[in-house]
Amino acid sequence: MGVPFGVVKFAEFELDGGRYELRRGDRVLKLEKIPMELLTLLLERNGQLVTRDEIVEKIWGKDVFLDTEHGINTAIRKIRQTLGDDPENPRFVQTVTGKGYRFIASTSAIPAKGNGSAVTSAAGLADEQLLATQPAELDSNVRAITSVASATEEGPRGGRTIQIAGLALIAVVGVAAVAFGLNLRGVRERLFSSSARPRIRALAVLPLENLSADPAQEYFADGMTDELITMLAKNPELRVVSRTSVMQYKKVHRPLADVARELGVDGILEGSVERSGNRVHINTQLIYAPQDRHLWAESYNRDLNDLASLQTELAQTVARQVGFSTTVGTPAARHISPEAHDAYLLGRYYFVAGQTEKARESFLKAIRLQPDYAAAHASLADSYFAEMVFGAPKQEFQEAMTKGEQSARQAVALDESDAQAHLTMAAFNLLFAWDFKAAERESARSIELNPGDSEAHYMRYNVLLALQRLPDAVVEARKSMELDPRSRPETLGDALLRAGQYDAAISELRARAEVLPDNEGIHEVLATVYWQKGLLAESIHEEALKYVPQSRAAMEAALRDGGVRGALEWELDHWKKVNARKYNFPMQFAQMSARLGKKEEALRCLERAYAEHVPTMVFLQSEHDFDFVHSDPRYQAIVKKMGFPPAS
Repeated sequence: MGVPFGVVKFAEFELDGGRYELRRGDRVLKLEKIPMELLTLLLERNGQLVTRDEIVEKIWGKDVFLDTEHGINTAIRKIRQTLGDDPENPRFVQTVTGKGYRFIASTSAIPAKGNGSAVTSAAGLADEQLLATQPAELDSNVRAITSVASATEEGPRGGRTIQIAGLALIAVVGVAAVAFGLNLRGVRERLFSSSARPRIRALAVLPLENLSADPAQEYFADGMTDELITMLAKNPELRVVSRTSVMQYKKVHRPLADVARELGVDGILEGSVERSGNRVHINTQLIYAPQDRHLWAESYNRDLNDLASLQTELAQTVARQVGFSTTVGTPAARHISPEAHDAYLLGRYYFVAGQTEKARESFLKAIRLQPDYAAAHASLADSYFAEMVFGAPKQEFQEAMTKGEQSARQAVALDESDAQAHLTMAAFNLLFAWDFKAAERESARSIELNPGDSEAHYMRYNVLLALQRLPDAVVEARKSMELDPRSRPETLGDALLRAGQYDAAISELRARAEVLPDNEGIHEVLATVYWQKGLLAESIHEEALKYVPQSRAAMEAALRDGGVRGALEWELDHWKKVNARKYNFPMQFAQMSARLGKKEEALRCLERAYAEHVPTMVFLQSEHDFDFVHSDPRYQAIVKKMGFPPAS
């Protein structure tokens, strides 16, 4: 399509059709051909709706098979990035859901100087004609031109022969260039082997955009993202960033190079999902971030009953595209009904949001619809365990543990190859059964089945802490952080602390705090490291950061008035008041008492924590606050009853 004659001004921008330039003041902005033509089309329509079908016909031509869905999405994204436009509150390009786009800013025309636009329009027309050429026509044109070139080489007049041959060669190169650009009939792949493609070592799957007319379908888009990440993470050669870390970019339109740099990846997989009735339409595209280079794109339109095979196919294709031979197997023989799968995805959505009761209801619904749904049983167990990690009243605790254990064992029995089921069993054996050998076995199996799962490595880290295998625990903590730097950013610092590497822990935690200054976990672990280093005032300041401003001020006032001991006494009293009418957490009280040097009270709290089977007791041996009571017979009795290795 041609660019309009003259200059169109909108806000602080100008689109110069004669020069084929987009400017902001005196600065020429970089905008590729397709986005430029789409912006031109939107400006030409001046506030009127431009449908997606019209965009395809005007820019690509209606008879050419390309992945136009992703082409449009990518072009719109690049226009918005260049103009600094927010899709949620647009100044320029407005999305009309399910229809197309319109340009909403006021425009004014400025006459252009010179006749450059005529040349541009002619070039645009030539591009349109070439783009409209069918693959069969391209093949026949190449053969015809090659024949002409061969015939003229045998002609009697050398000069004329060379001239015609030269023109023929130019034509061949031109047609081949178009075929290469469009990748018609795999021309690009035939000309360049896969070895010429960049090999992606680390991949981020950005949250799939929900294109369904119903905003309530967000859970479905998030669930599809989560399951795709899980499938891809099964490849041991490819590092796939976890769900938690990528979800921060949901509906946040930022340059992909920045996203890739922040996540430490060289590949980005992005796309959209649209659910309508019993059909689902998925668009995906793979981008090599260092060059902002599109490597592959595809659209899928399937029945919901075929969703499992689609996810496997997509994961296998992506693995091949990034340069690895996929180890993703075929879908399990057990078919999961769309209704049960939908309830499961909704449950996961609620679970991640911390709405455990609603999550449990959805998991139970999924199981009622399909009793042999292993993943639903595992997630149901997780919903019971999650609320009990720090302890609970005895009756409530025992009821949750009984139900959780039944669901976890049922999950493994239904599908021994389900990594999540083994991860859930590892959590049960470590935190609730205190069966450390079984926990080690289950955590190893979970990693074997899904080596790229950050949660599996995090669980393995916790198991190794309980077994006092601290160097190995640091390794697992580092692996978990590489896969998920955002979910628990204090993990590696905590591992280094427990291993006695205080200076390394401080450096690690300070670096994390610069990126996430408001993260409570980072400040809490940093406070503990400072305490072990003897930097007591620094420790109190870090500890205070986890409280609300009013309480923080009170703790700091206590520090000024009574020193470190005064601040710790305030914190202990504060915890007692907060928990006066609900379950209080004996491990926290034991730790505070230990820091105050109250040996008797610390031991009494630890004995109570053991009697109430508080799950976090499994980390007792690596809690340095209790080092001073290791020789006490009461402490040694707890260690023996729990089956720990001897304290160092």
